[in-house]
Order: sequence, then structure tokens, then C-alpha cells
Amino acid sequence: MENGKLKIILSGGGTGGHIYPSVAVAEALRRELGDGVELLFVGAEGKMEMEKLPALGYRVVGLPVAGLQRKLDLRNFALPFKVMKSIREARRTIRAFGADAAAGFGGYASAPVLWAAQHMGIPTLIQEQNSYAGVTNKILSRRADRICVAYEGMERFFPADRILFTGNPLRGDFGKAAPRAEAAAHFGLKPDIPTILIVGGSLGTRTLNEAMKRHADALGTRNEVQVIWQTGKYYEKEMEAFMAQRHYPNIWRGAFIDRMDYAYAAADVVVSRSGACSVSELALAGKAVIFVPSPNVAEDHQTKNARALADRGAALLIPDAEAVEKALPAALVLAGDLPRREELERNIRTMATPDAAQQVASEIIKLARRP
Repeated sequence: MENGKLKIILSGGGTGGHIYPSVAVAEALRRELGDGVELLFVGAEGKMEMEKLPALGYRVVGLPVAGLQRKLDLRNFALPFKVMKSIREARRTIRAFGADAAAGFGGYASAPVLWAAQHMGIPTLIQEQNSYAGVTNKILSRRADRICVAYEGMERFFPADRILFTGNPLRGDFGKAAPRAEAAAHFGLKPDIPTILIVGGSLGTRTLNEAMKRHADALGTRNEVQVIWQTGKYYEKEMEAFMAQRHYPNIWRGAFIDRMDYAYAAADVVVSRSGACSVSELALAGKAVIFVPSPNVAEDHQTKNARALADRGAALLIPDAEAVEKALPAALVLAGDLPRREELERNIRTMATPDAAQQVASEIIKLARRP
């Protein structure tokens, strides 16, 4: 601690699922401590955190660390050298910054700086977003002082005496619903017609877009349902071409949704991937949701996330391989079944953790102030 100011390193990157929880905690730290905290983010060179974090006003240092390629790839041979170089640079960064504590939010980007901090005697915290722990966090948990989790039963991965259930830190207040009429008007839709939200992340999801292509004509000609369809940036032009001759006033389509609070407020049923942040947002919003887990993630963790809710009657789960045929017909049935929707909404709300960012921030502060 320098001049009474806590110095805290936050690390995690590669995807928004690792970056945005760390930003939510950074915001909570600033709310709690104001000018009494100095933050430094550490990420991986060339990854999205190096662009996103400065745009949000945060200082970030990039390390040359890289992830292991799952298929045989020459880049894997350079990995040990990159890791060693990253650890050396991480040590220099920690010393120069004078860190009082370091927090990691998963992904290989957090490994060198948390490992270095642990071996330098600096208190560390890790936050695991998924129901199936990532490799980096499993390794770092051996020396971590505190492990914040979002699912029950995580002692199968981590030392039980250091686990704290906090939920996933989120930016924004998804627990406060916008007025439905205002939300529907934002998308040019009517407030009194059941609405299905299809959302596949900022880049988009091939499976959910193919599902909409398969069922767009059937949905577009029905007066008793409306659709908010987020295609994602990657699929924008393709879906634009597909819909060029289809003019359905009950289908809103866009590459990106700038007001997710409006999207959730307008939606009666959500069809979504089951990344950790999406699951947590939907729990806070209290939505009836059909999860279509991505099969292209480490340890199939999206299926495990969705299964954790489905087993408690808090969501429906349709495998990716079946989703093109089944997801939207199932959403249509659910949109017309008010008792079933209300049951799912009640159950998913029991899994919400509205103060997760504040809880994680409080734990970091305790560690940083530890004698």
C-alpha cells in the first residue's frame, strides 16, 4: 500500500466472458474505495482485452503468453518459452506496480501474473465463472487465498476451505426490468404479444442463425408471436441477404443489441447459448430460457452450465446438434404456455446473485489489507 492507496492487479482475458466480470469487479472496487485504489489489468498481447480495456479507461499491460492449441500445431512448441518469458515480465510488472493483491478471472492470460504473485507472497483471489472449472483456475487454486465461484459443488475442483459462493460479477443491473411497453417500442414491436429473443453473442452463433433461417417464414406469418433476432456481427451480411425479400413486421433483426435490458424486458422466452455471463444475466432478469450450449468450448462447460439449471427446473436444454430443428418450435410452445414460463422464471430467479461484483471486490480488499 502506497500513500494509503491499495494497488490491485486484475487479470483475465481472451473472451468477454473473462474480461467483463473483471471489469464489473473493477467498477465495484472504485465504488467502494474511490481514489483509494489504483488498478492495473494484465492480459495477453494481441487479444481483445488490449483493445476493450483501454476503451473503458483502464490501464492494461500485455504479456506474450498464448494458449495451448487443441490440435497438433507448431505454435505449441513455442508455448513453454512464451510462458517463461511471460512469468518474468509478470514479476517485473508486479514489482514496478507494487501490487497489494492480484485477482484472476480465468483464461490463460491470467496464469503468469497470478502464478508470479503467488510465488512472490502477494495475496491472490481467483473467480471461476463456470460450473466446470477451467484448467488455469484449477492450477492457480492450489496457492490461491480465496476462490470465488458461481455454482454449488465446486469443491470437486478446489480446496473447500477457500471457496466462497458469490455468483458471477456482471456489469449493469439486469435485475431491474425496464417497462415492457418501452422495451417493445425500442424494437418496433407490440407490448401485448408473446416475444421470443434469440441471442447468440456479439459475433453470433451459426446454429441459432440456421434455426432462424429454417423457421423464419413460419414465425413471420404468425400474428400471435414476435421475434427479436440478434444475428451477431460475423453473420450480419449473410442474414441480411437471407431476409432481403422477407418483410415480416413481427421480426426484429440486428447484428448487435445495444440495450440488452430492453431485450430481456420485452422477451417472454429466450433462446441463448449458455456461457457463464449469459446464464447469470438471465437468472437476474428472471427469464424463461432455452439453452443451446456451444459444443466448441473447453471441457464442454456450456453444457455443464446449462445442465446445472435444467436439473433444477430452472431452464430447458436442447443440444446444439438438435437445435436447428427443435429450438424454435420449442420456444413457440413455451411462449404459449404461461404456467410453464412462470415456473421456469421462479426457479431461475433462485439462482440469481445480484451483488456478486461487490462480494468479490470486498474479498479482494480484505486480502489487500491483510497484514
